[in-house]
Amino acid sequence: MSIPFVDLHAQYLSLKDEIDGAIARVIAASSFVRGPDVELFESEYSALMGANHTVSCANGTDAIYIAMKALGIKPGDEVITTAQSWISTSETIGQHGAKPIFVDIDPVTSTIDVSKIAEKITSRTVGMIPVHLYGQMADMPAIMAIAEKHGLWVIEDCAQAHLATIDGRKAGSFGQIATWSFYPGKNLGAMGDAGAITTNDAALARHMACFARHGGLVKGDHEMEGINSRLDGIQAAILNVKLPHLASWTERRRAVAKRYDKLLADVPGIVRPTEVAGREHVYHLYVIEAHDRDGLAVALKDRGVPTVVNYKRALPFLPCYAHMGHRPEDFPVAHRLQGRILSLPIYAELTVAQQDQVAAALHEVAAAVA
Repeated sequence: MSIPFVDLHAQYLSLKDEIDGAIARVIAASSFVRGPDVELFESEYSALMGANHTVSCANGTDAIYIAMKALGIKPGDEVITTAQSWISTSETIGQHGAKPIFVDIDPVTSTIDVSKIAEKITSRTVGMIPVHLYGQMADMPAIMAIAEKHGLWVIEDCAQAHLATIDGRKAGSFGQIATWSFYPGKNLGAMGDAGAITTNDAALARHMACFARHGGLVKGDHEMEGINSRLDGIQAAILNVKLPHLASWTERRRAVAKRYDKLLADVPGIVRPTEVAGREHVYHLYVIEAHDRDGLAVALKDRGVPTVVNYKRALPFLPCYAHMGHRPEDFPVAHRLQGRILSLPIYAELTVAQQDQVAAALHEVAAAVA
């Protein structure tokens, strides 16, 4: 039997009455753009993440763009970021006329290699955007020490790291600003696009909220030229239903990951993800490595086990960055892993039987394609 890679419908069914009721209330009140559900979500999300302010927006990509705008990025600036992420992290830098400066990744965590950051800093460097990839935090204490030494701002890209921690401190609590995605497949997912920005700086929060609402907090009163990036009422209502369950879903994801660790411990030819000491991985993705990744993926699919490659090319090697002339030796770890990584099904609703099926299939085929 084929199992889903992510079963969004199963999560919906577990909360069906609450979600349907929340959507119906928004429709009855016609509070489609902002409104009380959006305000409630901003308040509750701030409380959960330990932030003074949450600015909701249309999606996680806009969140990064708005954050950089508030920090005063300008054409010609350079922003340091990781070589391995979804393109939102780097494309938003270029949209401001600035230049993304990529840094290779740590071979254990796939997050930015902090030992290689300093060599990329120039007189044009204004900030850094570390990414908490797959659900495990980057080395934020080390990153913040570098930022303080060189006078750089830091935006934490937390799109995959809701409730992740390092030394007990939550993702999003280190940099000046943190950005979040609530894309449907995220650990906290809406039923459409949605995003948010958190910060402890009241002035930055006000600026970002203003910019995201056509440059004004009061309709028709435009303090600046802005953009249209607002969380709609229906998505906020859905997120309000789901938010109280995030902690338990996170623990369930971690339990699934730990069970994978045991089930796959003796599978030949694969490398399981590592949770670094002091970091609490929230397993947005469970990513293994394999020499013949593509062969393994095909063999698993034939046995009803779907997989996904996140991401097929490291950022420096995408066609849109060909003009930068990056070579494999510039980012050896990212270049090597882009051909080895494979994501297995993981979500809070994954059953023991489904997980057993994944493990059995891996045991059956891994030796043949290792």
